[in-house]
Amino acid sequence: MNEAGKKVAFYTLGCKLNFSETATISRSFKSEGFERVDFSESADIYVINTCSVTENADKRFKTIVKQAQKINPDAFVAAVGCYAQLKPEELADVDGVDLVLGATEKFKITDYLNDLSKNDMGEVHSCEIEDANFYVGSYSVGDRTRAFLKVQDGCDYKCTYCTIPLARGISRSDTLVNVIKNAQEIAAQDIKEIVLTGVNIGDYGKGEFGNKKHEHTFLDLVKALDNVDGIERLRISSIEPNLLKNETIKLVSESKSFVPHFHIPLQSGNNELLGKMSRRYKRELYSDRVSEIKKLMPNACIGVDVIVGFPGETEAHFLDTYTFLNELDISYLHVFTYSERENTKAAEMEHAIPLRQRKKRSKMLRGLSAKKRRAFYESQLNTSHKVLFEGENKQGYIHGFTENYVKVKAPWDPGLVNTIHSITLTEIDEDGLVRFEYENENLLTA
Repeated sequence: MNEAGKKVAFYTLGCKLNFSETATISRSFKSEGFERVDFSESADIYVINTCSVTENADKRFKTIVKQAQKINPDAFVAAVGCYAQLKPEELADVDGVDLVLGATEKFKITDYLNDLSKNDMGEVHSCEIEDANFYVGSYSVGDRTRAFLKVQDGCDYKCTYCTIPLARGISRSDTLVNVIKNAQEIAAQDIKEIVLTGVNIGDYGKGEFGNKKHEHTFLDLVKALDNVDGIERLRISSIEPNLLKNETIKLVSESKSFVPHFHIPLQSGNNELLGKMSRRYKRELYSDRVSEIKKLMPNACIGVDVIVGFPGETEAHFLDTYTFLNELDISYLHVFTYSERENTKAAEMEHAIPLRQRKKRSKMLRGLSAKKRRAFYESQLNTSHKVLFEGENKQGYIHGFTENYVKVKAPWDPGLVNTIHSITLTEIDEDGLVRFEYENENLLTA
């Protein structure tokens, strides 16, 4: 198929992994002669990469389809991703959707495009998830300053609330050789930071076709990437606490490229609930991880995922989690309000928590997160850091992140985009972001 002159636009819902895969899918369109345009522009094809982690992501899909149809009613609309794998018929029924592709088919999307004429009914090509046993590497280079590099896909864990194994299949990894090759390609494009992504990246090393033997470990991966020339920063995205080993923490603390920022899912600070969730650790192990990080990297930023309103979560369970997090030396929370997902064990559990109660607990933890982030930012004032500036003008300001994930602001200056500067953090602004002074440079923020 050669579609020179045709335009394609993409919309990505969900995680960093989805963004890296959207970028790979978009490159397959480019090789077929398509021009990529922004989703707000008129295109011949709109591709929506879906997510199923939250109820909200499911509902947003219909809104995005309507948005595409409003721009170009004759455009061909394709849905790919996790929601497309879990509920393909449901997506195919949405007015305006022409094609739905599952977990293995999405990377071959151009093979399914014929004349691009609208279908009366969405056409579905979706594999049995057991067939998703091969690995497709990907990375995104969307904003010039940061790339999301996929190193692993799928998950062998059976957390009782989670649909990801149903949507993405078994745990499998890229080869170490290919990861390094992709990292070198990213480095050659003058991108300053790589974020490692996957579904369960600490499980890195399992081969294709369900091979449970680890050819390499996550520690091997981290060591190899630390030696890639041309990458200023490497950042580990979410990693399970039981898979974050002391050796990895030590290597990051001594690394020339890996930054002191960890995002470690907790989900509950109560051991009874962790058991009901089928998590593979107790809260004591989680405390140990945090202590080890802070011992070696006192200025490290630690983010935490937590779920509220899980079936059977009593007021005592919730307060146990709240107190545990309040006393833990962490920097911010990602709070998820539990929502029932089809085909999960948790959805069949007794003692569902009323929605009003779930929302109240979520609000309490979001308040705690704001307090924790403020305290972390205050602890970093009058200390030296390096900031990487991003590429967007937001109401007259440019934003950036320090190596330990403090978000800073300065008056917009296009010359700062994708540059790294040594700074001293000076004060927290009314919007919660941090102002600073440049070190050894004749530049000052307003």
